[in-house]
Amino acid sequence: MELSIIGSGYVGLVTGACFADVGHSVVCVDNDPKKVETLQAGKVPIYEPGLEEVIHRNVSAGRLRFTGSIKDGVDNSQVIFIAVPTPQQPSGEVDLSFIEKVAREIANVLTDYRVIVDKSTVPVKTGEKVAESIKRYNRHGAEFDVVSNPEFLREGCAVADLMHPDRIVIGAQSDKAIDLMKKVYEPFMAPMLVTDINSAELIKHAANSFLALKISYINAVSSICDASGADIEKVADGIGMDRRIGRSFLHAGIGYGGSCFPKDIAAFIKISEQLGVPFDLLKEVQRINAAQRERFLKTIRDTLWVLREKKIAVWGLTFKPDTDDIRSSVAVDLVAEMLREGAHVVAYDPKGMDNARSVAAIAKAELAPSALAAIEGAEALVIATEWSEFANVDLALLKEKMATPIVFDGRNLFDPKTMARLGFHYHSIGRASAKPR
Repeated sequence: MELSIIGSGYVGLVTGACFADVGHSVVCVDNDPKKVETLQAGKVPIYEPGLEEVIHRNVSAGRLRFTGSIKDGVDNSQVIFIAVPTPQQPSGEVDLSFIEKVAREIANVLTDYRVIVDKSTVPVKTGEKVAESIKRYNRHGAEFDVVSNPEFLREGCAVADLMHPDRIVIGAQSDKAIDLMKKVYEPFMAPMLVTDINSAELIKHAANSFLALKISYINAVSSICDASGADIEKVADGIGMDRRIGRSFLHAGIGYGGSCFPKDIAAFIKISEQLGVPFDLLKEVQRINAAQRERFLKTIRDTLWVLREKKIAVWGLTFKPDTDDIRSSVAVDLVAEMLREGAHVVAYDPKGMDNARSVAAIAKAELAPSALAAIEGAEALVIATEWSEFANVDLALLKEKMATPIVFDGRNLFDPKTMARLGFHYHSIGRASAKPR
């Protein structure tokens, strides 16, 4: 099939590349000329494991190309996916101006029947607004259908998630649109749920909010473990063995971040309020998430006493491993707060360094060329992102290079007993702090 993807960010680029990889003919559209030039030159502007290989393979095969022209995308596709940003506004509501702009631009060049798909995460009833805008601005009176097809991609494993999805959700009103969407996804051989548009839009926000709830729940339990001397890892294992609950997203840490969970929860709260059914449970999820970061900072302050002029190494700047995305990263927030308190912060991240250089809040941080370079002479190490590179470090060498072997592990990468035996003052989440023997 001929498909177009409008928006070539984390979602759009992965979606377009994977659609091409199963045999569709795909044109990715973006309004950033530099990004289009970069992609046309064979360079990938984001880091996502496996993505570069998929893109190069399908560009070479003639199934994937890039353009800055909406008309090109609309004219040369049966199905048009909208995958543009939906950023959070200060009020918590979602900024839908990019969606609205694309809808108008599609309408201006639409001359024949097309299926227009909301792939971006949008509030419930957005599909209705997209349809109204296209109908209003379509001078040719062309027929079309609007479909909601939410993405469920995790940064760091987005290619695998798209190629082997848990489920495919299609929200549509017409059989014609449903049939075309089924053909798009036929090669993926995944369970398919067909719903009305509003239900499909709601599924995405409800799913992300539930996952964030699980994270905040286990983080709340971790504070009880700290107070009682219990081990959060054992508690999570015991909870997760219940098949009704499962072990995923029950990993205690310094809280969730990224471009999805904070935004989607805030949006869901606003949506519920506007519908007259406030979702107060999600406000508590937000509160616990913010409190978890503050609790971690308090441990750092209580241990080091004064942060001013102390050299603190930070491992990890991205909001999770296997991505270069630092948007709403808890790691970045930690660095910014320690800098405000006068610490000399030396940070390292395997993939997020280039993006970190553009963040004003951490501009005074020193960026090290490697993990070991960051901890040279450091008075403490903060582990903020669970990269495998950090988990596999030579601990004896780590201790040797540090001025004082104090480790604040916000992701529970190491075993407390091992750290104590090696002579570290080791602080983790929901597990007893370890002191040298």
